[in-house]
Amino acid sequence: MSEKPSSGELFGVPYNFERPSLSNMLSAYWQPGEGMLVEKPFGVGYTLNLANWRSWVVLAVAGVLLWQQQKGESEEESAVDEAVEVVVDD
Repeated sequence: MSEKPSSGELFGVPYNFERPSLSNMLSAYWQPGEGMLVEKPFGVGYTLNLANWRSWVVLAVAGVLLWQQQKGESEEESAVDEAVEVVVDD
């Protein structure tokens, strides 16, 4: 049987299933001079390049959206717990 490749591209999407080392992992997420997205050190697809300022903007926006969602869910729960008085006119 032929051995399957552990890294390459499939339909234009990179994959890498080789066991990464710690230095490989760190260098994969910090690549000055590269774009916002870089190949993942392990797995399929792309990840954010933390050396690029645009990645930090994306992370900040995602954090704000997550915070707003969490805040909205807690307000909905407190509104459901409040008693409501209903007046019916005959």
